[in-house]
Amino acid sequence: MSTVTPGLVCAHHHLYSALARGMPAPPKVATTFGEILEQVWWRLDAALDLEMIRWSAMLGALEALESGTTAIVDHHESPNAIEGSLSVIADACAEVGVRVVCAYGVTDRHGPDGAARGVEENRRFLAGGGRGLVGIHAAFTCSDATLEAAAGLARDLGVGVHVHVCEGLEDAAAPARLAGLTRDDWLLAHCVHLPTDHALKGTILHNPFSNLNNAVGYANPARFTNPVALGTDGIGADMIETFRIAYALERSVDVTCGPGTAWSWLETGWSLVPEAKGDRVTWSYDPMDPWQVAFTPGIRPLRVEIGGEAVFADGSPTRVDADEIRAKAREQAVRLHARL
Repeated sequence: MSTVTPGLVCAHHHLYSALARGMPAPPKVATTFGEILEQVWWRLDAALDLEMIRWSAMLGALEALESGTTAIVDHHESPNAIEGSLSVIADACAEVGVRVVCAYGVTDRHGPDGAARGVEENRRFLAGGGRGLVGIHAAFTCSDATLEAAAGLARDLGVGVHVHVCEGLEDAAAPARLAGLTRDDWLLAHCVHLPTDHALKGTILHNPFSNLNNAVGYANPARFTNPVALGTDGIGADMIETFRIAYALERSVDVTCGPGTAWSWLETGWSLVPEAKGDRVTWSYDPMDPWQVAFTPGIRPLRVEIGGEAVFADGSPTRVDADEIRAKAREQAVRLHARL
């Protein structure tokens, strides 16, 4: 038995993180979220070059297909390989056949020049016809001038902003600093420590697995009036697994809830990438009903059609060689880990 659904959307991904698996241990054990950023992710993103970025995106797009995810909303940072990075990601995903919405995460962590180069990469990509948003890393790593520059660029180009908000306590001041800048087309990732009565506009991106992994707390997104969509924060693109974790976490604080709310968060992804709703995924399980899926392990796609083209069939992608992608990604991971 099988059933067909629209393609799924990963509303918050970091495709560059696919090469992090097996990376060397950090110089010291991180005991806070801030230390995790400093010891792991900020060291990793600084070591990336365009070839690493390409094969990481290829691997991430392949894994999305293998999970029935046809669209990725990506948030990228590579401070020593900024120029052209969004085009590399977009081209890699197009080669595999997966839809992608790109953004470069602007930050002042590498000084005003680094921030300006990040803003320019967003402008270059979007003005050149690329599909994307303006990215901001997080308010706590940006000056007010940088926040205003990124928000202004988004307004000028008629796109939204993709930004981490209150993921950890380090970013507790974000609501006040972003007040007056946000719009309905903004994407607010994590929001774990965002007050319930905040005044920020936009869709909240809930990343349950990552929040657990980083011990930042439970966002409890059901408390917000904003729309909520589901993401992975770079831990693959399996949105069925993400839905199941989101439901289990919601259930842990409210035993009266059913899986319908978490399922609605999954469906919100279609408002971010509407074309995905026209894609078709044939699943190994029937029915793909929230109550069934929440308690059924091992559900996998049998066939994935994106824009009418079968890009995954009989367990393999049709446009690319999965073994080659994994081999090339391993080679780039070795290079990356050597730099660390």
